[in-house]
Amino acid sequence: MHPLTEDHPRIEDYALIGDHQTAALVSRHGSVDWLCLPRFDSAACFAALLGTEENGHWRIAPVGAGACTRRAYRPDTLVLDTEWETAEGTVRVTDLMPQRDRAPDLVRIVEGLAGRVTVRSTLRLRFDYGSVVPWVRRTNGHRVAVAGPDSVWLRSEPEVRTWGEARATHSEFTVEAGEKVAFVLTWHPSHEPRPPLVDPYEALRHSVEDWRAWVSHCRYDGPYRDAVVRSLITLKALIYAPTGGIVAAATTSLPELVGGVRNWDYRYCWLRDSTLTLGALLAAGYQEEAVAWRDWLVRAVAGDPADLRIMYGLAGERRLHEYELPWLPGFRDSAPVRVGNGAAAQLQLDVYGEVMNSLSLARASGLPPEPHVWRLQVALMDFLRTAWRQPDEGLWEVRGGRRQFVHSKVMAWVAADRAVRTLEAEPQLEGDLDGWRALRDEIHREVCERGYDPERNTFTQFYGSQELDAALLVIPRVGFLPPDDPRVIGTMEAVRDELGQNGFLRRYSAEKTSVDGLPGGEGTFLVCSFWLADALHLAGRTKEARELFERLVGLANDVGLLAEEYDPVAGHQLGNFPQAFSHIGLVGTALALFGDEGAG
Repeated sequence: MHPLTEDHPRIEDYALIGDHQTAALVSRHGSVDWLCLPRFDSAACFAALLGTEENGHWRIAPVGAGACTRRAYRPDTLVLDTEWETAEGTVRVTDLMPQRDRAPDLVRIVEGLAGRVTVRSTLRLRFDYGSVVPWVRRTNGHRVAVAGPDSVWLRSEPEVRTWGEARATHSEFTVEAGEKVAFVLTWHPSHEPRPPLVDPYEALRHSVEDWRAWVSHCRYDGPYRDAVVRSLITLKALIYAPTGGIVAAATTSLPELVGGVRNWDYRYCWLRDSTLTLGALLAAGYQEEAVAWRDWLVRAVAGDPADLRIMYGLAGERRLHEYELPWLPGFRDSAPVRVGNGAAAQLQLDVYGEVMNSLSLARASGLPPEPHVWRLQVALMDFLRTAWRQPDEGLWEVRGGRRQFVHSKVMAWVAADRAVRTLEAEPQLEGDLDGWRALRDEIHREVCERGYDPERNTFTQFYGSQELDAALLVIPRVGFLPPDDPRVIGTMEAVRDELGQNGFLRRYSAEKTSVDGLPGGEGTFLVCSFWLADALHLAGRTKEARELFERLVGLANDVGLLAEEYDPVAGHQLGNFPQAFSHIGLVGTALALFGDEGAG
């Protein structure tokens, strides 16, 4: 296992840039170590994140320098500034991916701030997740790298050289205070003519303006505004603009435990994550994204409700075949590295509740009603009327067999409840109001009888189980029981006592192999701790909730980003990065705790 050294960065050492169709991760060393082109789920051309520099990266930094002195996003943007102070002077590298008209561009601008600094650019392109070395040639004053279907053009103001043995493109130059030089990397299909070249300085200006114009619509202006806005920007960056689909994270196979095997591909659109993202964006005032997501949802789930998938591709693709990349050793030797996600074929009944809840929220938030959307909801309810009794894999996507998960049943109740509420508010709509009320009551009765342990005063992970599940914390938030119900309070206390680790929560019990069928453990799951803060607040323990929220915000890295999990012993982030689920939790909890103070 690689130790935590400068040669092997931590997950929190990375920052995100993107163009609403894909994203790159930039390290504190000025190296782009992850970039998939042209889409989030395309093969990476920089895969050093999951291997070594030989698997592709692009570093721009002062000669001989290590990690940067400081870095930050320009306020209210996704434009990243990284600075080094050296004995010779100070230099800044500005990284961005401008919104694209056609081809994706990665823009890197080097600016001298003080003195005279020698800077080196080292570019190693490796297509197909670091396995294919392209042929590089000079064409019309530019470098072009080609391998099969992929072609990348490098436009460089400094002179560059291609070194055969190192199979890399290098440039070494000096910048003085006030001087700027720019690099632009552009991908396009190798059989097409070269795409138009962007002006890097105009791209920078427009990117700053576009992001700040978008942020200006945010309705929240309360405590922790910077953290909330950074989370909203991150969620926006994870939206695939052409379709409105929302990816769960920008990466694959970042481990839930260093050296472990829980390494999954999150570059797809989970219905659950997407619906919760929708709620966060709507609450903050972003209806355009909500409409785009609703349209994506209707297209993606069209067909037999029994065939509803828990996740889809960016355009609604259903086949997300899972396979391994044996040539990549994984992040700090955490193998295997996986592409695709076999969980796409699982049955997870809670997604029906998430979808119904989100579409109900969309209607209540003033999105223009669409008759075909309600027909879809009716079809989902017709399926759920009998399907809710089935065992499923649950929201944590266990691979150890199906169970009667309590959270899944609660969310089935949510689906019926939201259907009833919609018909009560809009009686002109067609639907089985009496039947759905009866269904709601039946699910509620069974969950309280079979999913609750009266001796321990807690709901359990699945019927007849002694194990707990942090997902049970959503029971009061979705309205299944009042927040002051003794069973809710008992569950909250039991979850905190049994699943807590250094003040944060794991998803479920440490003895997990009987449930998920996988060896090893994982870190604390950040969104679960946000759910605990929500439950504490609803129970009237707002001081405790705010203290926990402050601790969670403090886990974000220096540029405000959160991964999926956190290791409270080693003090490092774990899992795919940045993770939509974690940033959804931050936004939702901030709005719950400070919404009245921050209403704009």
